[in-house]
Amino acid sequence: MAPKGKQGTKGKKQIAEENKATLNFYFYIISGVNAVYYAIWYLLFWESFSTGAIIMSTISAVIYFASMQFMQSMGRARYHDGQLVDAGVDLNMESGMAEHLKDLILLTAITQSCSLVSNYFWLLLLLAPGRALYMLWVNILGPWFMSPPPEEQVDEKKQRKMERKMKRQQVIR
Repeated sequence: MAPKGKQGTKGKKQIAEENKATLNFYFYIISGVNAVYYAIWYLLFWESFSTGAIIMSTISAVIYFASMQFMQSMGRARYHDGQLVDAGVDLNMESGMAEHLKDLILLTAITQSCSLVSNYFWLLLLLAPGRALYMLWVNILGPWFMSPPPEEQVDEKKQRKMERKMKRQQVIR
């Protein structure tokens, strides 16, 4: 049964603590995936560690680093004289930018893990720009292109003049 009434709000301190826990959680995911990935590559696939795998590993590292830095800057708590002034953006908010960054980290981690089976799994990283283009179209470009043209505001005097002109043209024909 769903709770009745309005959803409760979080305090600054709770948001700051949850942001710290969220950042730690995703840091552990990144560290664990990378540790397993490089250990297996080193132990089992050292001979086949190609330039493509190195480039893709570097791309995944850049994605991890950029996503974590952006999430840290969004969720950074600000203190003044030991008092919490600003908790930062709630990283656990639904439909927020942090949600997309967390999805990107998880997609990269899954892709990196699956690439141990086949290098073709690196193609899964193309889902990220595909999703970004989809969201751009649905939220910004689509409504802009598909919106009906604005109706022209014609005052009454011009409207009557146009009607008389149309009547004259019909009479002439």
